[in-house]
Amino acid sequence: MAGACTIVIPTYDEEKNIVRMAKAIREAYPDFNVLFMDDNSKDASRELIEALGDPKVKIFVRDPDERGLAASVMQGICICGTDYFINMDCDFQHPLSTLGPIYEKLEAGDDLVVGTRTNRMIMGLRRGLGSWVFNFWYALELKIHGKQTTTDLMSGLFGGRTDVFKPIIEDNWDDMELTGWKVLADLLKHSDRKLKISKVNYLFEEREEGDSHLDDRVVVKTFHQMWGFGKLMARFYSRIKGVDYYAIYPAERRRRLTCPRRAPSSS
Repeated sequence: MAGACTIVIPTYDEEKNIVRMAKAIREAYPDFNVLFMDDNSKDASRELIEALGDPKVKIFVRDPDERGLAASVMQGICICGTDYFINMDCDFQHPLSTLGPIYEKLEAGDDLVVGTRTNRMIMGLRRGLGSWVFNFWYALELKIHGKQTTTDLMSGLFGGRTDVFKPIIEDNWDDMELTGWKVLADLLKHSDRKLKISKVNYLFEEREEGDSHLDDRVVVKTFHQMWGFGKLMARFYSRIKGVDYYAIYPAERRRRLTCPRRAPSSS
């Protein structure tokens, strides 16, 4: 019997895309469930999905005090309730034609299948080069720490076995970069088991509707999730870009204030 699959899609103010996405997936893959993990959108996303009346298409509006793209994806993986999940964006930059091959590889026994971009520079020179540099650095950090890696660690298109990744998320929730964007890298960072990883190559598309939410805060969070040197780089980047680092990570300010600069003398 074929395993059930849920397409997990994080959303925030995607009313221009959300209905088209739901209908496109349901038409192409009628057996798949679609779960929109909405990060408290201010537009009509919820009402539009509920109006469809499709039992295989659901929208989950998350706690407003726990917002974050990564948190949306990870919670979606934990609550999807199917054998497999596939994470993708709602802006049609991830082609729907990749969902079938990803599902087939999961059915064949892979633990993780990563959508791998073959045209990263379509994002523009600056963003494409930045993505490549982060990818190289993340791969190096993961290898140094004895973790597995893959070709496109920055990818937002990937599928996995729910029974493999749900425990990883639940056991490491407080250590995940929950407001960040690089979910795949965090899952590999916190996985201690040997995973069977494969990939599906695809051409990254340009966003059709709506606006990207990428900004300097996202870059800070991308630095921050890679161990100690990453946190150091996050602080440095925040300083040169005028980003309030401690507004993003207030707990680190509290630790800094409560920990003495020098250990007290025993004399």
